[in-house]
Amino acid sequence: MTVHSAAVLGPLSVAVLTISDSRSLSDDPSGDFLARGVALKGHRLADRRLVRDDQEQIRSALEGLLAAAQVVISTGGTGLAGRDVTVPVVASLLTAPLPGFGELFRMLSYQEIGPAAMLSRALGGRAGAALLFALPGSLAAVRLGWEQLLAPELPHLVWELLRQG
Repeated sequence: MTVHSAAVLGPLSVAVLTISDSRSLSDDPSGDFLARGVALKGHRLADRRLVRDDQEQIRSALEGLLAAAQVVISTGGTGLAGRDVTVPVVASLLTAPLPGFGELFRMLSYQEIGPAAMLSRALGGRAGAALLFALPGSLAAVRLGWEQLLAPELPHLVWELLRQG
């Protein structure tokens, strides 16, 4: 992507969804970080929501956000516990998965936390006419995913999405 291509896009429309049984919007450091990061990059926060670790709530929220934003980033619910049901819901919505996103996330995470990085089930890709990414819930994981992968590459990803129609 050229600098010209990114400039043509203007600010992107980004939505944030926190998935947690233990957080609220007033106590959501990972969601707060993403919302600030979106604004600092000059993008527009289209919506911000929090839902419980429940497949129907997650699906409903993601479908609504995907209809309202170019990019949706979720945080939480990606672990191995029985209540962590984000990954199958997100995977079912992806029409063109980007395996490299999860692979790079785990590689970078490994550099920070070692073998525990294999527990990450971060994933993302195209979901219809938008992009969808699922990050773990920890602030460190969200910071890594945003700063090292998503923030620098979102304009290019959206440009590719729009270019291919």
